[in-house]
Amino acid sequence: MASAELRDELNCSICLSLYTDPVSLRCGHNFCRSCILSVLDAQEAAGGYSCPDCRAEYPERPALEENRKLRNIVERFSSTQPDMEETRIFCTYCTKSPVPAVRTCLQCETSMCEEHLAAHNKSVNHNLIEPTVSFMDQKCSSHNEILKYYCPIDAACICVSCWVAGDHKGHDVELLDLASEKKKEKLRKYFDDLNPQKRKTQTRVQNLQDHKRKIQEKASDKRKNISKIFIDIKKQLKMAEKKALSEVSRQEEKIVSQISHLIKKLEIQGDELSRKMRHVEEMCRVTNPIRLLQESDITVCSHRGDEDTGGDGGEVSSEEDLDEVLISLTLHRSMRDIVTNVTSELGVHVPDILLDVDTANDYLKISEDLKTARDLEEEQEKSESSRRFLDYSQVLSRCGFSSGRHYWEVEWDQIGVCGIGLSYPSIEREGDESDIIYNDKSWCLLMYDGRYNVWHNSVRLTFSIKPTCPTLGVFLDYEAGRLSFYELCDPIRHLHTFTASFTEPLHVIFYVNDGASVTIRS
Repeated sequence: MASAELRDELNCSICLSLYTDPVSLRCGHNFCRSCILSVLDAQEAAGGYSCPDCRAEYPERPALEENRKLRNIVERFSSTQPDMEETRIFCTYCTKSPVPAVRTCLQCETSMCEEHLAAHNKSVNHNLIEPTVSFMDQKCSSHNEILKYYCPIDAACICVSCWVAGDHKGHDVELLDLASEKKKEKLRKYFDDLNPQKRKTQTRVQNLQDHKRKIQEKASDKRKNISKIFIDIKKQLKMAEKKALSEVSRQEEKIVSQISHLIKKLEIQGDELSRKMRHVEEMCRVTNPIRLLQESDITVCSHRGDEDTGGDGGEVSSEEDLDEVLISLTLHRSMRDIVTNVTSELGVHVPDILLDVDTANDYLKISEDLKTARDLEEEQEKSESSRRFLDYSQVLSRCGFSSGRHYWEVEWDQIGVCGIGLSYPSIEREGDESDIIYNDKSWCLLMYDGRYNVWHNSVRLTFSIKPTCPTLGVFLDYEAGRLSFYELCDPIRHLHTFTASFTEPLHVIFYVNDGASVTIRS
C-alpha cells in the first residue's frame, strides 16, 4: 500500500496523473506546468488568481517556480514501476488511484497490489499467477475450470473434469508445474545442443567475413595492379608511337633529302641548258659564215650534258619510296613487346602449342602449321606409331606443362562434336579408356548440339549455358591444380574450373567428330 500512497502524493490535483514538469506556487502546492498555466489563463479572464488547492488569492498573476526535487522523485518512482506502464494491469481493489498489480487470482479473476495480496493470502489458498487480464487462457473452454494438468498423449492442458469424466479420462496426466519442468529440461538440453551449432555458425560467419575481407583486399590490390599495368601500357604505347613515327620521319627525311638533291642537280642542269640554248640562238642569228664555222661545236657538249642527267628526266625510282613493310614491322614488334610485358606482369605464359601428328588418329587431318585438327570421313594413311590414338579421333600436343601458369585460345568451327582439354601422356591409346571422357587421366570440355558438358573419369556435368561464340580460352595453373575454361564472348564468361592434384605433365588434347574442326589460335 505504501506504493499506492506514494503515488497519490505524486499525482497532480488537476489532471490526477503523475506530475509532468512540476512547478510550485508561493503557498507551497505543486502542479504540472501545463495544468496550472491553463488554470491561471482561465482565472485571468475572471480578473483574479487563486491556488486550485488551498484557494489562496494573489493580487497579480503568481510566478511559477520549478520544483526540481519533485521532478526527480517522480522520475525515480516511474522507473521503479515498469510493469504498470508496460502491461497497464492495476489492482482491482485500488479504486481511488491506479496501483500496479503484482499477482492475479484465477479463482477470483482479480488482480492485486502488494497490500491486497497479503490480505487475500491470509483468507484463502487460490491459484496466483503473473498479472494478466486474459483469464480464459487459464481456464478450460469446456468446463470453465482452472487448467491444472497436462496430458502428454494429446499434448493439451486440461482441467480436473477433463481428466475425470471428459475426453482425457483414463489418460496418464501430469501436474502443470511438473510437466512444465520436464519441458524446460528438454528445452535446456535442446539449448545445449544448439550452442555448438550456434558456435559453428558464428565460426562460419567469421570465416566468411574474413574471406570477404580478403577478397575485398585482393580485389583492391588487383585494381591497383591493373591500373599500374595500364599506366605502363600507355607509356609503352607512347614509346611505340614515337618509335613508329620516328621511323616514318627517318624514311621521309632520307627520301626527301635524295629528292631535294636530285632537284637541285636538275635545276643546275636546267640553267646550263638555258645558257646553251641562248648561245645557239645567237649563233643562228650570225650572218658571217666564217665566224659561224669557226665557233666551237656545242652539240657534243649538249650530248654530254644529257648523259650527266642519266637520261631519267629527274624521275624518282620506285626504290625511293616509304618502306611500309618496315614501318609495320616496327609497330608490330612494339605491340608484341607490350603484350609480352603484360603477360609477364600477370605471371601468365602464352605457349606456342603444336599438335603431335604421331598421336593423331587416322581419321584426323593435321594442318601443315600443326595448329588445326579436322575430322575426315576417310581414313588417312599415316606411319605406324605406338603413340597414335587408334579408336577415337583424338590428338595430343607435342609439348606438355609440368609447372607454371599458362593461357591459350582455341576456335571450334561449330560443326559436329568437339572436345578440348588436357591429358597425361600416359593416357591409353586404344579401348574405352582412351576416350577423352572415360578415364581419370584427362579433363575435357565437350561441345555439341548447342550445349556444353564437362567430363572427367566418366563423370559428366551439364550446365545451362549455351555456346554463343566459337572462341574459347583455356587457363592452367599447374601448381594450384586448376584448369579453367572460358567463352570469349563480350563479356567473357567463365564456364567451368576443374581442381586436381596433377602428378604428370599435361598435354593439350583435342577430340573432333562428325566433320568438326578445331584450331589453336596464335
